[in-house]
Amino acid sequence: MRGARGAVRGKPSPGTAHRIPPTARRFHVALLLTALCGCRQEMYDQPKYKPLGESRFFTDRRASRPLPEGTVPRGWLRADQKLYEGKQGHDLVATLPVPLTAELLARGRERFNIFCSPCHDRTGGGHGMVVRRGYQPPPSLHIDRLRDAPVGHFFDVITNGFGAMYSYADRVAPEDRWAIVAYIRALQLSQNAKIDDVPPDQRGQLK
Repeated sequence: MRGARGAVRGKPSPGTAHRIPPTARRFHVALLLTALCGCRQEMYDQPKYKPLGESRFFTDRRASRPLPEGTVPRGWLRADQKLYEGKQGHDLVATLPVPLTAELLARGRERFNIFCSPCHDRTGGGHGMVVRRGYQPPPSLHIDRLRDAPVGHFFDVITNGFGAMYSYADRVAPEDRWAIVAYIRALQLSQNAKIDDVPPDQRGQLK
């Protein structure tokens, strides 16, 4: 027997969506939420402090604890004061703490031309490109005061800055700083060399 809509009683009409009972629908939703909650890692929900957060456990109320005395990052012990500070005690070192080789000078020349020549120019005279455009000129590396300065002075200036020059510690590694210092000494010698400094068998090439 057909009803008013032409459907046989007890059977859904063609095209009529199958309806899910409310109880089954709630069960499916609860099952889905349970599955989603199970995807979260347990460590995400554990008690923890956020960086620089407050803690009521410690008397200073700081969650981030200070490092124990003497703690250094792995690979950053740097116990060799001459190599990493250019000093021995409180005195600047007078000799290079690394072997002076042709490779060291070549590396120093490359680093000097990249980092130093914009102000000091490639000869160390202090007339680099940025100086010619109005920047404060540095002293010439060939004045007596700097020719007589210990090598540790140049390392210290590269590391910590001096006057208008800022620190290059985050740009130039300690080994490269010494390479630059070695090349500065070569520049100073080239601009103040005497004939007696040239080996006798090579003096004829200068004439």
